Amino acid sequence: MLLLGPPVLLFALITWQVVADGPLVAADERLSRALVRPDRASELLADLGNVQVAVPVLAIALAYVAWHGRATGTDRWWLPPVAGTLAMALVPVLVAPLKEWTDRPGTPAVPPAVGYYPSGHTATAVVAYGAATLLLLPLLRSAAVRGGLVLLCSALVAGASFGLVRRGYHWPLDVAASWCLGAVLLIGLWLLVSRSSRRRSAGTPSPRTGPS
Repeated sequence: MLLLGPPVLLFALITWQVVADGPLVAADERLSRALVRPDRASELLADLGNVQVAVPVLAIALAYVAWHGRATGTDRWWLPPVAGTLAMALVPVLVAPLKEWTDRPGTPAVPPAVGYYPSGHTATAVVAYGAATLLLLPLLRSAAVRGGLVLLCSALVAGASFGLVRRGYHWPLDVAASWCLGAVLLIGLWLLVSRSSRRRSAGTPSPRTGPS
């Protein structure tokens, strides 16, 4: 619960400012004006948050985790891929009502419309790439490979986030709020999988403790 507190509180603060049109919104709009430079590179980076790009990456990771767990005879091998799928499925369930409730207009770089808060593309990138990383890390023995995977995940999320702001598809606060939302889902995923793993470990007798 201590891990969940900071992202939940920060998300609540940002949402309150957006709904109340508080001082953070004015600063957000100034920052957006300074950062928006629509070009092909920013559009390609923003595409990293597309469902068609991010979700297949997660699906491949989930399939590998399921195959590895079943092949090695892991107890409840199905839990990590199911938990990862659930985390991804919760993204539209949470984002869509928030978009409708906050009714935030888009930046001047996009056609007039509302429903831009929070950023669905950012949340998709955070959860898809983050869940894939969290579930693959325990299967990697090399510290260098694990570090490389974390860096790759961070680069993909950062690239998608920057592209969305740079292209003008979203205000910076839209993206920041989705970081918080994604962090909550990833922490929940990690807690579910890690606690289940600890229970299995505690309940499985060591071969040395069996009858001789």
